[in-house]
Amino acid sequence: MVSAALFISLIVFLIFNVPVGIAIGLSSLVAIIAGDTLSLGYLPQALVTGTDSFVIMAIPLFILAGDLMGAGGVSKRILNVANLFFGRITGGLAIVTVAVCMFFAAVSGSGPATVAAIGSMVIPTMIENGYSKSFTLALIATAGTIGVIIPPSIPMVIYGVATGTSISSLFMGGFLPGFLIGGALIAYCYFYCKKKGWKGQEDKFSWKKVVVVTWDAKWALVNPLIILGGIYAGIFTPTEAAAVAAVYAFICGVFIYKELNFKKLISTIVNSCSTTGTVMVILGCATAFTKILTLEQVPETVASMLINLTDNRMVLLLLINVLLLLVGCVMDTTPAMMILAPILLPVAISIGLNPVHFGLIMVVNLAIGFITPPLGINLFVAARVGEVPLETVTKGIIPFIIIMIICLAVISNIPQISLFLPNLLAK
Repeated sequence: MVSAALFISLIVFLIFNVPVGIAIGLSSLVAIIAGDTLSLGYLPQALVTGTDSFVIMAIPLFILAGDLMGAGGVSKRILNVANLFFGRITGGLAIVTVAVCMFFAAVSGSGPATVAAIGSMVIPTMIENGYSKSFTLALIATAGTIGVIIPPSIPMVIYGVATGTSISSLFMGGFLPGFLIGGALIAYCYFYCKKKGWKGQEDKFSWKKVVVVTWDAKWALVNPLIILGGIYAGIFTPTEAAAVAAVYAFICGVFIYKELNFKKLISTIVNSCSTTGTVMVILGCATAFTKILTLEQVPETVASMLINLTDNRMVLLLLINVLLLLVGCVMDTTPAMMILAPILLPVAISIGLNPVHFGLIMVVNLAIGFITPPLGINLFVAARVGEVPLETVTKGIIPFIIIMIICLAVISNIPQISLFLPNLLAK
């Protein structure tokens, strides 16, 4: 009865377009009233305890770091370097877009932040050079999903908190899946652009220009080395790395590149606070939601149901992936991860999946949700940055969704893609 009240009320609130965080909190309240296990005071308590964590501090700090890098000129210089090396290839600007998103992913941790920061620079240039709007915007929306796959990654932090999995291992596991997806997108861009006749830039290669542009971008290029190198060398934790990233982005924007003035800084901080507030409400309410799920033994029930449905490992893995893909279409990454990770992890373990590998499967699945309607937040961000209707973006997104699903199938069925580097680190 309590479980039914929990899920039915959540669906009703979402149908009536109640914000996701509030919907989770209200459905938890309905379940508390319907049962007699928890008191009404537990919900406000969960709002505090659910976010009162040293690990979760990484989320607002990575959000701030990503926004500061976009506003302070860091991402622009990364783009200049990528354009220097890849811009002359067929479909050069498209390939540069993917490469820059991969690099920016190593410092931002956010898909939408990657789309906003990189899209604002590359979208006008690509359109001016003859690329179609639908292809350009669909590409940047898809490439932005790499922002949550290559570490650091906010969804990985949330998964680690929800399941007790090592965040450092998750971060290390994200590299090869991220490179796989990036490589697949680059290959598609090359052949598609060759078919369309979209050539690369025609200016001559110059070593002098390489030296000048690379030297100008040296502080931007060293950023991921400091953040990720510090984590894996044991110098600081992922949370401390997020703080270092934010401070480093501030120093680059204000003192080195001098593109972050007072007005721009305030606007950036306000934007980060707005995003952080939304995420923290979701996390707090999801804590109460998860507690009710645990008390009602929903994870065990779902695991038992799926295992009784079939004992075939491949079929169970397929069912989990289909479920996550459908959820990603209608629910944001944060609540989906908080709610589903504790439910599905026991099923994953029962069929022999490593928690780190399963974490990467969840992250990639929900990253695909960034580009699938009706939620598809990267689609909305790309449309906003490109100043076009949403239909223009969705028109070109189908081939990219297919590529992402193929990569997901490879990542799901070849565990070593996710586990090779974590296992290497553990030795």
